[in-house]
Amino acid sequence: MRLPGVSDWLLYMVRCSDGSLYTGITRDLERRLEAHRNGRGAKYFRGRSPVTVVHVEYFPDRASASRREHVIKAMRKAEKEALLST
Repeated sequence: MRLPGVSDWLLYMVRCSDGSLYTGITRDLERRLEAHRNGRGAKYFRGRSPVTVVHVEYFPDRASASRREHVIKAMRKAEKEALLST
């Protein structure tokens, strides 16, 4: 899902079948989720499957999306869950 004129990059969080949270960045969310579902995405999804997109943030460029991804990936799960409840 790409929203023309809104943003070039987005950060997304997916709740997986085992309850874990996966964070990534992309320019096309639907295409990226399809890749995850078909085993062509991140190795993280081997043995678990993406279930629900639970969080999305939009960014004007890859660098800012990557910086935010790094911050979120450094969080503990409780902190990520708190982010989702806001």
